[in-house]
Amino acid sequence: MSTPRFLDLPPGVTPQKIETPQGTFAVLEALPVSGVVERWPALLVPGLTGSKEDFIAVLMTLAQSGRRVVAVDLRGQYETPGPDDPAAYTCAALGSDLDALAQVIGGGGPMHLVGHSFGGLVARETVIDGRTKFASFTLMGSGPAAIEGRRARNGRKIMEEVPELGLEHVWQHRFEPEVLAGDVPDDIVAFLRRRLLANSPTGLSSMAEQVLTMRDRTDELRQIEVPTLVLYGEDDDGWSPETQSEMAARLGAECVVVPGAVHSPAVEAPETTAAALVRFWNAAEKHYLDIHSNSL
Repeated sequence: MSTPRFLDLPPGVTPQKIETPQGTFAVLEALPVSGVVERWPALLVPGLTGSKEDFIAVLMTLAQSGRRVVAVDLRGQYETPGPDDPAAYTCAALGSDLDALAQVIGGGGPMHLVGHSFGGLVARETVIDGRTKFASFTLMGSGPAAIEGRRARNGRKIMEEVPELGLEHVWQHRFEPEVLAGDVPDDIVAFLRRRLLANSPTGLSSMAEQVLTMRDRTDELRQIEVPTLVLYGEDDDGWSPETQSEMAARLGAECVVVPGAVHSPAVEAPETTAAALVRFWNAAEKHYLDIHSNSL
């Protein structure tokens, strides 16, 4: 479970609701505290048991580079409602939601897309489906296929236990002991419990099934002409660093390894993560403009 280290919103960051043809989505929107929005916007997508709050520590820095930056709760996550239909939570269905959000946020223009962990698998669907043309795509702590190791075992427990025993049981027996062992402050513990219990049970168990069964679509993603960054913690325990490095090589993508980070670089090493994203986004925008100016 990605665990934010603080919940107070930085300057320039506000909670919002974004209306789309596919529903209303809860977001955190970040705008520059000083200066103007002069660069292209970005959409940040959280992982399976996460939420938009997982990006709190990087939002102000990213926005201060001259961008509107939006972190979203996926359908059925935390403050975005979702139905009791498992079909609404496939990666393809959630990816279609991101298309709708991108059209509203970007107004049909180029924008950046970042997916963390399970959010990377969802965002990959959006890039491959081709309905939205992105200026760049970042896979953050996300892999080519089904999740691995300890996190795969936890995902399997979520998939099996949520429908039978409920979210409160999963909190008490799966997440609370781990959180308390990590000496997490009381206000963060309360938030984590509130967030988990606010999830759609159908959504959480269905998303867990997705992250456990996702097939490798790396070759399909490589066919899409979009600058891609693979960014992960040096000690990632979701998809191994070796797995993500190999994926980056197959994609011909830039690869950034974040020192001191595990599975949530935006939480564990926000300054390094934000700097890497801003640099990559700026380069991607220059590349995009160079290509299109040459085509005129």
